[in-house]
Amino acid sequence: MNLTAEQKRVLWEDRFGISLADGQIGIALAGNPNVGKSTIFNALTGLHQHTGNWPGKTVDNAQGAFLYEQKSFLLVDLPGTYSLLAHTVEEQIARDFLCFAYPDVTIVVLDATCLERNLNLALQVFEITPKVIVCLNLMDEAEKKRLMIDVPSLERELGVPVVATAARQGVGLTELKQKIVQVASGSLQTNPRQIVYSSEVEKAVKQLLPLVGSLANNTLPLRWLALRLLDGDRSFLESLSSYLGVDPCWEGLRCAQ
Repeated sequence: MNLTAEQKRVLWEDRFGISLADGQIGIALAGNPNVGKSTIFNALTGLHQHTGNWPGKTVDNAQGAFLYEQKSFLLVDLPGTYSLLAHTVEEQIARDFLCFAYPDVTIVVLDATCLERNLNLALQVFEITPKVIVCLNLMDEAEKKRLMIDVPSLERELGVPVVATAARQGVGLTELKQKIVQVASGSLQTNPRQIVYSSEVEKAVKQLLPLVGSLANNTLPLRWLALRLLDGDRSFLESLSSYLGVDPCWEGLRCAQ
């Protein structure tokens, strides 16, 4: 969905308690715990940070600003999460922000030493938004373990920019900022890899798409919505209903028991 700058500013303030300045580009920073996400956040934002709590939660909310190429960016450090299939408050916050805040860019930080496990979250984010950058962090640790990662091949497989970093040493951060500018401006087009499920699931998703498109006014990631409805994810139904201002048991859909 293409929101005006004012619509996005009001949405971020009212729903997420985040003040987005005029003309500022909003970035979500996501990743598993212990992947160096906070190190990247601190390296990019320096002392220009603000911390508090997410509205109605006791979970820390960290946001910070930085300038690059005469543009202002606001970086929101989402709680560390292994999955967007929310089982914890932290996962719910991360999921809702990615789905409902329409960040201009989402950076998914992966640990280069355990790439297979971390890619689960990246693939889930791909179903929500195409404007994703994968930050392959802890490359220094991967080298110590003699792990060789073919970054260009990984980039082709994922369909999004992949930036290799060693954030503690400041390695790769300039390239990361360059990719942020390119993805935010649209000069770099992404085509994230999508998971293809069983024929039964894909058929059900196809059947649900017109309905969820009508209910959400085609403003939200429809495939993601359809998959979550098939999951019977009650937490997500409640968040979605709150966002849309409708009853959680919509006509034509059965609430999860």
